Amino acid sequence: MSNNFISNAIREIKTFNLAVNASVSIHDHNSDPVPQAAELLPLENNPCAFCARHLNCMDTNGQCRKMHTNAIMESHYRGGSYSYTCSLGCHFWVNPVYYDERLAGALTGRGFSADKEEICSRMYETCNGSLSKDELMKKIERFPMIKPDRIKPLSELSLICAKSISVRSESCHSSMERFSLHQKELAEKVEDIKNRNTGGGPRYEYSLDKEQELLEAIKQGDAKSGMYILSDILAEIINTEHRDFKHIQYRAIELAVLLSRTGTLTGFNTRTMIESNNFHIKSIQEATNTEALCNALYKITDDLAMQINSFRELQHSSALKRAESFILDNFTRKISLEEIAKISGFSSPYFSTIFKDEMGENLSSYLNRLRVEKARAMLKRTNFALSKIAGDCGFEDQSWFSKIFKQYTGMSPGRYRSHSL
Repeated sequence: MSNNFISNAIREIKTFNLAVNASVSIHDHNSDPVPQAAELLPLENNPCAFCARHLNCMDTNGQCRKMHTNAIMESHYRGGSYSYTCSLGCHFWVNPVYYDERLAGALTGRGFSADKEEICSRMYETCNGSLSKDELMKKIERFPMIKPDRIKPLSELSLICAKSISVRSESCHSSMERFSLHQKELAEKVEDIKNRNTGGGPRYEYSLDKEQELLEAIKQGDAKSGMYILSDILAEIINTEHRDFKHIQYRAIELAVLLSRTGTLTGFNTRTMIESNNFHIKSIQEATNTEALCNALYKITDDLAMQINSFRELQHSSALKRAESFILDNFTRKISLEEIAKISGFSSPYFSTIFKDEMGENLSSYLNRLRVEKARAMLKRTNFALSKIAGDCGFEDQSWFSKIFKQYTGMSPGRYRSHSL
């Protein structure tokens, strides 16, 4: 997380807490509190910190940490709020926060709803008498208390806050929410196949025809049908591989490559599709459970279908495809409007007009965005000097590079690199 990201998050959370008298803080994806945000929840008001110090809850086989980490991942898979209760009766709700379309952490709210005497009794039993009930009651008086009927409204408000804090991840919450519905559909199909395979009838075998149906749906830009068919395929893979995660992972990678090739056959720039495919394969390789790798495949299918559908609807798709291919092959050098327009077959003024109408931004902005994205990747993955990165990404000089990069990312190239390490 960048400092700007954290500063904005802290400012919004403070406002939220003051407005609704709640106790919400920010944690990273491992459930660790973000250090800069520690002041959002003072130690004496933090039930988790108190338990870790006095009750040894956090030391019981790491159960508390595992509970909170799993909750963050559950909220991520849902794309929204997830509520749960610890063994002492403290209620929690979490909402995922994204940075650059990746899970960065979560907003975590907490509070007790039980009677204070009941909380005291639970804590006294847990601490084995190391603290008296009077001492415990004094601590409990400072803990956030919350009525049960406020938990859902507060979690929904927290979700709005989480979406506002997330950076360059506008579609993540809605996408993950949709993927959550497909996961439920997938679970039902897996169970259905399992029942048929164990019911004494003919065994359900993997169907290659389903793959062709999926590819055809994507070629037509039909995301809805594509996602439904993908669930069929994944259910078959999970059952065929006897739910062995590693084998399912290998099959998922094969499917990701197959899907990416469909994109190139449909007219997308080959290099762009390969880079996108590498990103998605990395997501599958980094997945630690079936749910995560299925979500990665849902995202590939969703992205491909929507991109193809959008491109099919462009009035001048053929001309813009030629121009896009030329731009993607040459944007790392200085190219002119005249060059690109000539490739498209239109005059410069007409091409400039239809490009903005169809693509939603002018050519200059489009080129700058591509160059900044290329520069961001180089800053993360290489130790090249800023002057070399500027030249390799098509910027006229380092000064212009810094100005445009800051305009799109909110920080200088040097600062971006230091925060990406």
